[in-house]
Amino acid sequence: MKCLLKYQWVKLPRDQMPAGKGIMGAWARLASRAAFRSGQARYCSYINQVTAGSWAGGIVGLKSILGIRNRRQALETMDRLAQLGYIEYELDPKTKKLTYQIKDWVVQCSGEPCMGAEAVYATPGYGFLCLPRDITQRLAEAHYHFDESDAWLDLWCHSVWQDASNAFSHIAPAVQFGKYGAVLTLEALGRRWGWEKTKVWRFFKKHADAFPLYKLPGSFGCLIFNTAYPAGQPFALPTPDHIVRIVEEIRIYGKNAHFPNLNDHQRLCKMVAWYSRRIVPQESGAVAEPAEPESRVASPDHNNTRAYFSLCGYCRNSHKDCRSNCNPTANAAKTKTRAAPQTGPPADTGGIEYGTFDGIPLW
Repeated sequence: MKCLLKYQWVKLPRDQMPAGKGIMGAWARLASRAAFRSGQARYCSYINQVTAGSWAGGIVGLKSILGIRNRRQALETMDRLAQLGYIEYELDPKTKKLTYQIKDWVVQCSGEPCMGAEAVYATPGYGFLCLPRDITQRLAEAHYHFDESDAWLDLWCHSVWQDASNAFSHIAPAVQFGKYGAVLTLEALGRRWGWEKTKVWRFFKKHADAFPLYKLPGSFGCLIFNTAYPAGQPFALPTPDHIVRIVEEIRIYGKNAHFPNLNDHQRLCKMVAWYSRRIVPQESGAVAEPAEPESRVASPDHNNTRAYFSLCGYCRNSHKDCRSNCNPTANAAKTKTRAAPQTGPPADTGGIEYGTFDGIPLW
């Protein structure tokens, strides 16, 4: 299945929850345990009425979902998520019943929830969760200092697969931020996440199995792939030589393009978005049919009764097209004063016999 940049959601398997601390990691855990459809849910021998994207239970269940042992820290996490507009929750002080609702729930696609028709809650580690692509954008716009799971999920939400404007995404799922964001830099990611460049580099070294990074030559930047993304078909990561070859082909297509006041990285980002469509058929394995050479020989099914020669009107050159190889002014005067056609071949025939065709002398 293609996951293009224009799609508003991406798939996150429930067995691929982001690792490390962070507000988005907590949100992903809450969303993965929410109800995938409205109905009655059972929790600790209690039956609760829930809607799609909601959960109802107690503090013990909440701590188990978040992986937090402290009650106060669990409620602080819920308060922070509610302030950022990710969830709405309510805690009944008398019954200790807690309910929360995921506000960014994707109704059109809830993934494969679990086996059995009576289940309302999704089974942990089964199926996938649909994430809006802009789920982490509000953190960047609010200049929020990202944690490890926030950065992890930010890369996942910006993964594309077989997008026409990114030739590298036809090799393996690639990370792309916006239309001209196929090629990234550690400095740009550091500004987005509120990190230093060295911290960004350590993050990719730690998560190299999930998000391998390929450094491009010079100051072009780097490419980031997503090896755990559910592409629906097997794929292999490209070699550095393969990546360099694609970059060189894109630069050849854009050699005459004019990019005023742009550095090498910005120029390459634009060229990838503009010329990837020419590279995509080669990377997808499609072979274009060779064009048939133009034939200047008449078709045998035509009943031609006369033979025509490509002769220049001035110099009578039949060996090749004359074009500009003759002097029309000088030859025009000779043509006016030319005598009547001879009945025989010229004197300097060089031993070649000439004849006639349909009453017309050939000479």
